[in-house]
Amino acid sequence: MKDIGETVREYETFINETLKKRLEQVLNNRDSVYESISECIKLRNQIEGFDGGSLTTMVDLGSNFYAQAKVSSTKFIYVNVGFGFFAQLTKEEAIDFLGKKEKALEKKADGMTAEAAKIKADIKVVLSTIQEVS
Repeated sequence: MKDIGETVREYETFINETLKKRLEQVLNNRDSVYESISECIKLRNQIEGFDGGSLTTMVDLGSNFYAQAKVSSTKFIYVNVGFGFFAQLTKEEAIDFLGKKEKALEKKADGMTAEAAKIKADIKVVLSTIQEVS
C-alpha cells in the first residue's frame, strides 16, 4: 500500500506536469485566436472605408523596407482564405467573408474557453482530493 505522502506527491505532479501545462497551452492558443479575430475586425473596418477608387498605401518589400504604392482600383480585393490561397472578392464579398471568419473564430475561442474551464475544474477536483487524503 502506498504512503499518503507519496500519493499526495503523485497528485501534485499530475497537477503541475499535466493539467497546468495543458491549461497554459489552451489559453495561449485561445489568445492567438483572439488576435486573429482582432485582425479580421481591423481588416473589415479598412475594407469598409474603401470607396472603390484609387488607394495610396505603403507596401513592405521585405526586411521592414517599405515603398509607397498606388492602387488604381479597389473594385476587387485579394483576401487570404487560408492555406496559402487567395480569393479575388468584391468589397461586399470580402466583408461577408470576414464576418463569417470572425464568427468561426469566436466559436473556436468559445470552445477553448470551455476547455480551459474544464481543466481548471479538474485541477480543483485533484486539489480537493489531496486535501481529503492528507
